[in-house]
Amino acid sequence: MKSVFFPVCIVAIPHGFPDRTCDAGNYFSIKKAMYWLIMKKFTVKKRHTIRKGKAAEVFSRLTEQIGEGAALFAADAIEILETSNDELRFYLINKKPLIMEYGNWIFPTLKGAIERPFPQRRVSVDAGAIPYVVNGADVMRPGIVNVTPDVRANCPVQVVDDRHKKPLAIALALFDAPQIRDSTAGKMCKNVHFVGDEIWNLEF
Repeated sequence: MKSVFFPVCIVAIPHGFPDRTCDAGNYFSIKKAMYWLIMKKFTVKKRHTIRKGKAAEVFSRLTEQIGEGAALFAADAIEILETSNDELRFYLINKKPLIMEYGNWIFPTLKGAIERPFPQRRVSVDAGAIPYVVNGADVMRPGIVNVTPDVRANCPVQVVDDRHKKPLAIALALFDAPQIRDSTAGKMCKNVHFVGDEIWNLEF
């Protein structure tokens, strides 16, 4: 068994911003406006191939997040990697953990975003921000160059190098795209998965 840590971000949305999670119709409210990061230890428990019905469900939920980009992850057979954290799962395509599931969302892992590039849910950063993001730093407004319109508060995004369009990290957006564009300072995305972390180093 292998024990690793997965960073889980719980976000309190400031007054005036949408208080929703990524799933349509699933709403929540948090009284105090603050952010915190919880490091949860998990152990790999089980690995097996999922049935076609379950694979279709995974594909449907991924489509809710990245639209047509989900087609890039279609496969004849998909394996699930279950962990001791009931909310955390990975989906293996060709024995690689290209998709991750946490709670109410499914999104490509960083390796998934690199190996099967998709244009949706992108936050592009400049060269000055890259060394910090790839080492796990959160994304600050001064380093952001562009944001795709589909970026939503409390939903996963891929942070990419603006020049080469290469994914650098997976993060949770703290605001919708318009609010990020209109802001001039502050933290815009919480970095939850980056090159060299425990998820990146998962191998089978």
